[in-house]
Amino acid sequence: MSKSTKDRFHPVKSILVSQPKPSDDKSPYFQLAEKYNLKIDFRPFIQVEPVSLKDFRKQKIDILKHTAIIFTSRNAIDHFFTICKELKIEMPADMKYFCISDQTAHYLQKYIVIRKRKLFVGQKTASDLFDYFKKHKSEKYLFPCSDIRKDEIPTYMAKSNIEFTEAIIYHTVAADLSDLRDIKYDVLAFFSPSGIKSLMTNFPDFKQNNTRIAAFGPTTAEAVREENLLLDIEAPMPNAPSMTGALELYIKKANNL
Repeated sequence: MSKSTKDRFHPVKSILVSQPKPSDDKSPYFQLAEKYNLKIDFRPFIQVEPVSLKDFRKQKIDILKHTAIIFTSRNAIDHFFTICKELKIEMPADMKYFCISDQTAHYLQKYIVIRKRKLFVGQKTASDLFDYFKKHKSEKYLFPCSDIRKDEIPTYMAKSNIEFTEAIIYHTVAADLSDLRDIKYDVLAFFSPSGIKSLMTNFPDFKQNNTRIAAFGPTTAEAVREENLLLDIEAPMPNAPSMTGALELYIKKANNL
């Protein structure tokens, strides 16, 4: 925590999480709200818009000329298979799939029978897949993604001279948050630079004042600082690997618990 934020430990009673409301009743957010008598609301700050078939065709990508597909999100899976359906393309049985996490791999079952496919799964981050890419350098990789995406995979592929095609299949845009203009929260929690961009797009005259900002991940933290905002709560940390863990540590101090 920077010196400029050390005197910003005001009591926390309300938090806005810039993500959809969890479907699991046992979510740590609900436990946090109950434990500390907090009001926690959820509101996605970004929304996803599919690329039209016409715009996809402008990219001149032949999906079936690739032998492996990289998936880093559920959105990528949904929009990729939507494009395939519109193009009347069926994935060949020998297509390889590289998924960033177990959750992403599990979601892939919505579209293909995984047990019959060649599947490679990372732990959680893009770098988890690099060893797989190295072992399968001869594959022709397709990376369905958003127009806003992290650089790790394209950078690694370029450095490693691995054949790789990036396919923009959806756009990440700012959600309309105009109804929140007069609503104040003690803490705003962000998980991507896109969320910070959405905040400033919706409220270009945003004044932070006593609003605390929480950020998950180094790129999100950097986006906060680039907007000259104070970052009060940063996750993950060694003693708080999750956003809820970092929030709890801050709340205990701010609320004198």
